[in-house]
Amino acid sequence: MKKSLSILAIVVFLFSCGSKENKTVEEIVAENNLEEIRAKRAEIVDQQTLFAEQLEFIDTKIAELDSNKKIPLVTSFVVAEAIFNHYVELQGNVSTKNLLVIYPEFAGILTNVYVKEGDKVTKGQTLAKIDDGGLSQQLAQLQIQADLSKTTFERQERLWKQKIGSEMQYLQAKSSYEAQTKAVSQMQEQIEKTIVKAPFSGIIDDVISEQGSMVSPGGSQLMRILNLDNMYIETNVPEKHLTSITKNKNVEVEFPILGKTIKSTIRETGNYINPANRTFKVEISLPNDNNEIKPNLTAKVKINDYTSEKALLIPQSIISENAQGEQYVYVIKNRKGKDGIAEKAIITTGKTQGDVIEVLSGIENGTEMIIEGARSIQDGQTVKILNL
Repeated sequence: MKKSLSILAIVVFLFSCGSKENKTVEEIVAENNLEEIRAKRAEIVDQQTLFAEQLEFIDTKIAELDSNKKIPLVTSFVVAEAIFNHYVELQGNVSTKNLLVIYPEFAGILTNVYVKEGDKVTKGQTLAKIDDGGLSQQLAQLQIQADLSKTTFERQERLWKQKIGSEMQYLQAKSSYEAQTKAVSQMQEQIEKTIVKAPFSGIIDDVISEQGSMVSPGGSQLMRILNLDNMYIETNVPEKHLTSITKNKNVEVEFPILGKTIKSTIRETGNYINPANRTFKVEISLPNDNNEIKPNLTAKVKINDYTSEKALLIPQSIISENAQGEQYVYVIKNRKGKDGIAEKAIITTGKTQGDVIEVLSGIENGTEMIIEGARSIQDGQTVKILNL
């Protein structure tokens, strides 16, 4: 009411001024009368003020009467508790403890190679033979002498039990027999070294030394054998995850080259922190039923280091930050049909995974939050929700 009276007074004043003298702006300026020019300027300023107040008065009334007034359009979703698994993403390499290059234990000519690349062998199977250099003949002679010393010892033992002969004769026969027996055993061990056997069951990956070549202990590689059944992935984990990444934790393993992803668990964690890169080693079990996975293959591993059974998850894109560094989102209050009030909610967040982030405080289960349009609204503003 007061605003209406003020407008009316200004109109009457301007009308009275204009009725006394109806000169135009151009006419007043042309007369070069400073007082009249200033008076005309004051009159125009009063008119501007009047028009501004009139427009405000009219806009207010339109807003009251217009049922189709423009309000921000937004979309929303209701926050619900869900299981949240967070993963640490690392890179690892496939390894196996059953990967071995076989070296000879005896120097000589490789007379026989009984396997070829790709052959499956069992533990203890003969793979190759090295010429023993006449040790077999020496063993035969030692065996004859051992048999003779055995016969002599047994005869002397019977006589000694019958109190015939001296104790010294008995002890000499016994000592000779034991010495010959040990000599035979040592020669057999030497000859055994000329036979190359598989240390474990697996596949012959490569035959390095050809039949007929000269080989020697520590200097000649004979062949490489590996077992693809007992494979694992080895990766280095930053020390900050020492308490969260432990034995039996779930792991997702991806092989980009194979286009394959499998689920596994951690079978072993290292007890040593590498001072060079502040990491510790982790071994991940790796089933390989079809032998498709090979040693030294690169893998991407995602290790589950955190799980929440009742997490409140929201898109990271709807979070804003104020001048104090606080994170906030807009929630809907006092919803009536499609309309509601946008209210700012200060939140604290936890771990992220992909496009979502866990909210630790600031909202509750069942809170309706604004998604699209959250960047263009203000606290306390009325909004229209499209996804009714």
